[in-house]
Amino acid sequence: MLGLQGLTAFTETVRHGSFAAAARALGLTPSAVAKSVARLEEDLGVRLLFRTTREVSLTSDGRDLAERCRRVVDEIDALRGEAEGARGEPAGTLRVSAPITFGKLVLVPLLASLTARHPRLGLDLALTDRFVDLVKEGYDAAVRVGPLRDSGLVARTFSTQQPVVCASPAYLARHGRPASPDDLAKHRCLAFRQPTSGRPRPWEFVEDNSARVLTPEASATMNDGEAMVAAAAAGMGLLQVPDYMAEDALRAGTLVEVLKAYRPPSLPISLVYAGARLVTPRLRVLLEGLTGRASLRRAHRQSHPPVPPASRRS
Repeated sequence: MLGLQGLTAFTETVRHGSFAAAARALGLTPSAVAKSVARLEEDLGVRLLFRTTREVSLTSDGRDLAERCRRVVDEIDALRGEAEGARGEPAGTLRVSAPITFGKLVLVPLLASLTARHPRLGLDLALTDRFVDLVKEGYDAAVRVGPLRDSGLVARTFSTQQPVVCASPAYLARHGRPASPDDLAKHRCLAFRQPTSGRPRPWEFVEDNSARVLTPEASATMNDGEAMVAAAAAGMGLLQVPDYMAEDALRAGTLVEVLKAYRPPSLPISLVYAGARLVTPRLRVLLEGLTGRASLRRAHRQSHPPVPPASRRS
């Protein structure tokens, strides 16, 4: 009979990429982890890992087993959490993936609060604009923006993202305010370079009740949303970004929204996780924290509206 210790050691070694890192996660020695994996290989009669002095990699047999093994271990972990009761103290490492700027501006402050309240909760956060595979890459959950693919994952929508077009008051004083999307051709525009294609992200609008997508000629192209907001506030030009990136600058008056009448529909922001697993206490507190944070943000917007410009025509 396969032992849980071997399955766990194998799963954590694959997840972390080495016996040493798996040992730290499990609170064991690297030799104990390596011996557990070796016993598992002996029980199965196959080699699961190629070993070097610094890292391990999966054999073809190991790849076949890794996903199924991870699901078994996660189910046991989830059952253990459920057995502790709905109020069980979150424990273990929460592995989350999120878009880079959303992660820095929204998720990191929330996770800092959660780990302060729950000292047994560990964190492994990957900030990337790449579309990650939760099951194959071993994440508990991922933040996704926009319509979701039919992937068999459970999705909890907790907020929305509204694209807004902004510029600094100084820039608008020098160059005037665009009255329609067509006017962007006469303005300096800041473009976001998409990480997957390397091309500028198109700007989205609604005009005459129809969706309109265009890519203004860029006077500057950047791959970081925060840098774009700082550049726009410094007067470099217009930009279109999600509202959460610009809300502090809008509230402070260092940026002004334009073309508001042409706003496109907002996009859902969801947390997705594997549907086969139970919701562990550590995943539950993340869900509750995101839902609470979204409610707090809506209340803050209502009580702290953006500073209106002297004359607003769009």
